[in-house]
Formats: sequence, structure tokens, C-alpha cells
Amino acid sequence: MRASSRFAVFTIALALTACAVNPVTGDRQLALMSEGQEIEIGRQVAVSAEQQFGLVDDDALQEYVHRLGTQLAQASERPDLPWTFRVADSSTPNAFAAPGGYIFITRGLLTLLRNEAELVSILGHEIGHVTARHSVAMMSRAQLAQLGLGIGSILRPEEAERFGSLAAGGLQLLFLSYGRDAERQADDLGYRYALEQGYDVREMVNVFASLQKSAELAGQSPVPTWLASHPYPAERIERIERELVNLPPTATPRRIGEADYLARIDGLTYGEDPREGFFEANRFLHPELAFRVDFPQGWRMQNMRQAVVAGSPQEDALIQLMLVPGTPKEAADAFFGQQGVSAGQVGSQQINGLPAIIGGFEVQTEQSRLGGLVTLVSLEGRTYRILAFTPVKQRADYERSFRATAYSFARLTNPEALARQPQRISIVRLPRAMTVVEFNTAYPSAIPIEELVLINQMDGPQSVMPTGFKAKRIIGEG
Repeated sequence: MRASSRFAVFTIALALTACAVNPVTGDRQLALMSEGQEIEIGRQVAVSAEQQFGLVDDDALQEYVHRLGTQLAQASERPDLPWTFRVADSSTPNAFAAPGGYIFITRGLLTLLRNEAELVSILGHEIGHVTARHSVAMMSRAQLAQLGLGIGSILRPEEAERFGSLAAGGLQLLFLSYGRDAERQADDLGYRYALEQGYDVREMVNVFASLQKSAELAGQSPVPTWLASHPYPAERIERIERELVNLPPTATPRRIGEADYLARIDGLTYGEDPREGFFEANRFLHPELAFRVDFPQGWRMQNMRQAVVAGSPQEDALIQLMLVPGTPKEAADAFFGQQGVSAGQVGSQQINGLPAIIGGFEVQTEQSRLGGLVTLVSLEGRTYRILAFTPVKQRADYERSFRATAYSFARLTNPEALARQPQRISIVRLPRAMTVVEFNTAYPSAIPIEELVLINQMDGPQSVMPTGFKAKRIIGEG
């Protein structure tokens, strides 16, 4: 037999022998990994998520979300998984499920919700991805397709393929992108799980509407980028409303849980937390660590838990700032001691009064030969690494920008910047009916009126909030 024919027979045989029963549908499903492997992959992804985003420092809120999620999961088709539910410290509205039962919801999404029923519908959706083994099926298909390519890992992030291990500290978490059929199934499962626990599933409509309005307010397309593989919110609303037509009557009201939920998010950080660093134009300032650094103007910048990164408009150069262990000398030895890294001119000097080591380097990756500048600078006993690189043929074009960023690193001394505090949610029970505009006049918020409309799930600035309505306002300077 020809090699290609033998491989085709092998892959077909492998697929036929690697099927499992889907816990939700009872149908046969491709699964090239055991449940134990699924759990271990999920555990690793969860560790990466916690490292990248961090968790909200609120034990009561974390326990609340975990308890609600666990109640749903224990009544699902896979109750014996090591289910965990965590609130990630990210202002971006999002929720995601790692294989094996590791569920995350961001505080940014919590700020859009008004009650427990809405929260449960989201947790139920993410549980549905796990119970239906959507990630297992997706990874199994990818692994099967790559067997003939000799690719050793199906979980290698895009940035690693492009920039190699040098940028590993600034990599984005791998988000599993499911097909739309899987998303619809997860919606249906979330609906069922919430309904079985006695929640008012009519509140699901508010979740999708808020997500759509949030994306529109941010100036994006009607669907946020992280929802690119999901059905459009309008479609999801339409599907849920069709389900609601057949909602059976009940002798007692289904649970909404507005008071409990709002009490839990009262005081929650809103938006970006400046204590973790913030941007002013192209300057990054960190009040807690008391430093500042300037990135090239026009570059796309992002502050992540482990690193601050900036990418060139042409997407052919990257600058990464992160803490590294040891002294500048030890960190420099570790960097230049990496296999394949060739050192250029390396020397010690002062940067704005701080001891530093700066050196050029080149390294061969699988894709191309990269060249750049690495700077190790010490401040208050900590060593910061500024790593700037691009393909060697573009290095001369970026050399000035790389050095300007390195030499801009300095101690932060501005009292106002050092004292910057985050904005927070404050819940106000209205003494009388008032429009959103009237509410903002009586209880001013530190955000635009359109944003206030969004987080209170109102239709517009002139929408009336009734007497006793628990309204969200945002206080603080941010």
C-alpha cells in the first residue's frame, strides 16, 4: 500500500476505535482522550487563566458564584467532574469553560447582569460545553487531522508559532472556539439546567441583549470579538423566546434573586483597575510598583496580569515588559544563556538613575530569524525585563523605537498617579421613580450616561426606573 493510503486506513481505524458516548445526547462521539486527560488539560488551562487574569479578591463573591455553579453542575450529566467556578479579574465581559469542569466568568460580565437568574444562565451555558464534551470533540478532530503533519501539540498558541518561546510570558490564554451548533446546544443546556433548579429562564433574554448593547457601545460590530463563533445575540434571543412560549406554569414564582445578586456585586471594581497599571496615551503607569514607561505612539498596547505588551501597527514587531527573577545580571545571564540566542553588544549603564543592563540579540525560530534589544532594569529590588524584537531584516527600522522605550523606564513620582484608585459599583435603592438622566443628576456616576443605561438594563436615558428600583451607579475616579 502507498504511504498515503496506509495513513488513511490508520486514521479511519483510529477514529472508529476512539469513539465514546456523549453524556448529553447518548450518541457516539469522537474522543481521542480519556476523561482523566480531559481533566488534566482543563487544569492546565485553568492555571494559565488564573496566572493571566488573576482572580477577584473577594472571597464572598467567589464562594457565591462557585456555589451557584456547583448546584447546577451536580444536577448535570457529569456530576463527578472536579467542578470549579471562579470570577476572573478582567473588565472584558466574558465567560469560558476549560475542559474537565473549570469555569470562569469575568467581573466585567458580572457588571452587566442584574440578578442571579441571569448569572445562572451563563454558568449553565458554560457547564453545557463541558457536559457535551465540546472541547474534547474539537481537540480530537484537530489531533486526528494533524496526525499526518507530525505536529506534536494541538494546544500551541498562535503567538508561540510566530515569535517562539521569547514571548511566552505575554501569551494570550488559549480560548476554545466552538462551532455555532455547539453554542446553540450549550444555550439549550443552560436553559434546561437553570429551569430544573427553579430559576426564571425568561431572564436569559436580558443577558444576550446586554451583550449586544455592550458591543455596540464599544464601537464594535454587533457581535463582540469573543463571540465571533457564537450565534448572533438577536438569533439567540429569538430562539429563547420560542422556548419560553412552551414554559410550563408553576404554582410558585421562579427564582430571580435580584437582591442577593446586587448585594454581592455592591463595591465590585468597575472597568480597568488602575492599581494594576493604566495607560495615559502611549505611557504606561503602575501605581503599586511605582514605575512608568513609554511605548511607541500608534502601537497597539495591552496590560495583562503577567506582562504589558505593545505590537507595531504592521504586526511585525513586539515589545514586552515583565518582571523576571534575580538581579539584572542574573536575568541577563539567563536570557543570553538560552539555546539559540546570540548576544550582540551587552553593557551595564544607568537608565534614569536606575541600574540596568542592555544588549542586542538574535535568535533563530522555526519561522524566521529575529533580532532585537533586551533591557534588564532594577527598581526597588525588582528586575524588569523589556524585550523588543522583530525579524532581523526589519531591525534597523525599529531600533530607535526599541531604545526609546527602554530608556523611558523610570520611577513613578507623580502623586496623583500614585494615588489613583479604581471605580466601583454602588447600589442605590431609589426613593421615587426617576429617569436614568434624573438618577444621574441625583446620584452622579463617573461614566457616560449611555454606559449607565447599559449596566442598569434600561432602554435609554429617558427610561423610567420605578420607586424601590435598585440602581447601579459608578463611583470613584478610575
